[in-house]
Formats: sequence, structure tokens, C-alpha cells
Amino acid sequence: MEIRPATLEDRERIRTVARETWHDTYDELDAETIDRTIDEWYGDEALETALSKPGTAFLVAERDGEIVGFTHGVVAEDEGDVLRMSVHPDHQGEGIGTALYEHLREDLQDFNMERMRAIDLASNDGGREFYEGHGFEPTDEDDVEIGGEQRREVVYTLEL
Repeated sequence: MEIRPATLEDRERIRTVARETWHDTYDELDAETIDRTIDEWYGDEALETALSKPGTAFLVAERDGEIVGFTHGVVAEDEGDVLRMSVHPDHQGEGIGTALYEHLREDLQDFNMERMRAIDLASNDGGREFYEGHGFEPTDEDDVEIGGEQRREVVYTLEL
């Protein structure tokens, strides 16, 4: 497996991983809501911005020429945020998420961050287990609008 910076040519494959992961993970969201959210959050313009913004790292995990996961993080001042972390359902439990997280953390530490945060829907038990397993602690909750409805999300923080 190779972890490398994402490129504009990876857009469709990133969207595919995101779509498959969301459909597998978020049972409380209907398929149409997931597809609209993926189209908005991972559309060409959003991905182009994510790939070019200073203080940003966007990485993909590639196995046998296939993108099987990705992560996107950004640093503002001394705080790094994991904005996106997805591993295709067929490849979860293979250490891909951990490898992506470790590479992202290393890349973001180049910007002198002192803490990392990750935000995920409260309903994602796998996400909670992942972040807490890597030393993050739940530190806040908030709401995000998805599909016209408010959804609870949890902020996880890791002091470095």
C-alpha cells in the first residue's frame, strides 16, 4: 500500500470511496441525502480548493492502483483538524485508517500544531472507536445540517 498526496486526477475515486463509506456507515441517512452530501462536500470545486489551500494535507491510500482510503486535514495556528477520513468498507480493519492518520499527523506537524481535532457524527461508533483508540478524547458536541436535518457531531481532541 502507498500513501501519497491526492491529485486532481483522483477526484472520482475519492468520491467513490466517500460514497461507499457513507452508505455503509450512516444508517440514519437515506441514500439520496448521502449522495447529495457527497456531491456537495466532494464536488470538483470543493476538492480543488482542498488540494490547493495552504496549511492543508490531502492524502490517499492506494493499493494495486486502487484508492482504498483518504484523509484531509488542515492546520490553523497551532491546531490541526482532521476534516475527512474514509476507508472503503471492503478494506476497513486492514490498518489503512491508521496509516493515513499517522501520515496526516506527520504532515500537519510540519506546521507546528500543538493539538489535533477530529469531528464525526455521533452515530459513527467506528469513528469514535478509531479516534479514541488513537488517544483522542471527546471534548465537545455540536450540530451539523445534513439533508435539511440537524445531526449531532462529536469533537475529539488530542493534545500533542
